[in-house]
Amino acid sequence: MSFTVAILGRPNVGKSTLFNRLVGRRAALVDDMPGVTRDRREGEGRIADLEFRVIDTAGLEEAAPTSLAGRMRAQTERSLDLADVVLLVIDAREGITEPDRHFGGWLRKNSKPVVLIANKAEGRAELGAVGEAYALGLGDPVPISALNGEGFGELYDRLRDFAPLPDDLPDDAIAAEEADAAERGVRPLQLAIVGRPNVGKSTLVNRLIGEERLLTGPEPGITRDAIALEWEWQGRPIRLVDTAGMRRRARVEDKLERLSVADTLRTIRFAGTVVLMLDATEPFGRQDLTIANLVAEEGRALVLAANKWDAVADKPAAMRQLRDRITASLAQLHGVKLVPISGMAGTGLDQLMKAVIDTDAVWNKRLPTPVLNRWLAAIQQHHPPPLVGARRLKLRYMTQANTRPPTFALFASKPSELPDSYRRYLVNALRQDFDLPGTPIRLMLRRGENPYAKAKD
Repeated sequence: MSFTVAILGRPNVGKSTLFNRLVGRRAALVDDMPGVTRDRREGEGRIADLEFRVIDTAGLEEAAPTSLAGRMRAQTERSLDLADVVLLVIDAREGITEPDRHFGGWLRKNSKPVVLIANKAEGRAELGAVGEAYALGLGDPVPISALNGEGFGELYDRLRDFAPLPDDLPDDAIAAEEADAAERGVRPLQLAIVGRPNVGKSTLVNRLIGEERLLTGPEPGITRDAIALEWEWQGRPIRLVDTAGMRRRARVEDKLERLSVADTLRTIRFAGTVVLMLDATEPFGRQDLTIANLVAEEGRALVLAANKWDAVADKPAAMRQLRDRITASLAQLHGVKLVPISGMAGTGLDQLMKAVIDTDAVWNKRLPTPVLNRWLAAIQQHHPPPLVGARRLKLRYMTQANTRPPTFALFASKPSELPDSYRRYLVNALRQDFDLPGTPIRLMLRRGENPYAKAKD
């Protein structure tokens, strides 16, 4: 990215709607309720041929530094430090408010360039109210409608001045951009952190990346958006996604929490490996099991992290209890890795990331077709398929159809007659014989002859 743009403003002026418009997708949650955005969110923005890094921030509010609103403001101030230019967003329908004046004065004292955005100026109907914006002393306002995409030509003209020309870049910057382009060819590991509210997901992410990037605190449900961060662990590129806590459906009451849960579910679907965080000071609960089953149904690889392990008194007994519960409840993910950690103290994190890398390797594993068919022949000798009528069902051929997760196609004489119990036996044998722990295995039954039989003639 050639430069960085931070979007600031008081709550409910349309900052996240503008962010979504610039990045070209619904990346940030949007609702009429003020204060939806809490953590800062980053993305790749574009207007025509102009590309830049864009940061969405929480609404600017006056609050005590130790309060949640105060911690949100501290995150917004960090965004200001990272930006090359600030978009201060006001609501053209409401005109200038006292908070707008206060934060406009705050930005005038800062050295960052500011572009004043008068949002919600649909059809230029609010141009009279836009005129009030000159009182902020931040230059000509740009009337736009982030919802409808109006006014972005003028915004393009204002931002274009901040994009460095290629000839202006120093040699090392050009080399860095070329290296970044080459790096994009390496697919990062898509890692999502999920779990119930207040189990320490954001604390873990902050500890992994080594900075207070995400809001944390004793209040449950602080995280609302799924926040993606680019990171590296021992040279391996990782796209790390923190998510909102997931409560039982019966307890999800308001619209905003439903949106947050939907955002988390979407994150799981696009993830590769998922770390499900458990509270080691509490029993493995029904909601933990529900989330784990959801991850398995989506075909994602799973690692379990027992957080707050430093607060557990009898660690051997707690580990035995957890393993027994997991073995009994997650048979479809037999061998899933369980790692005790403390996000607050920073212990067990290397072991957790090693488990993530190993589990991702299993999720991407591909088995040669000749090996699979030798295994299939041995399996049928050891434990033959059941009889169908007076004849034994024949398993003719097997191949791996896909990875991510490992997916196998099994050709049988009468696939619809294969009992579920024998199908589970095959999946468990695949998992054990080919070392595929902790990942979903899909077995698709097909009717037909060996598709390679004619080639052998």
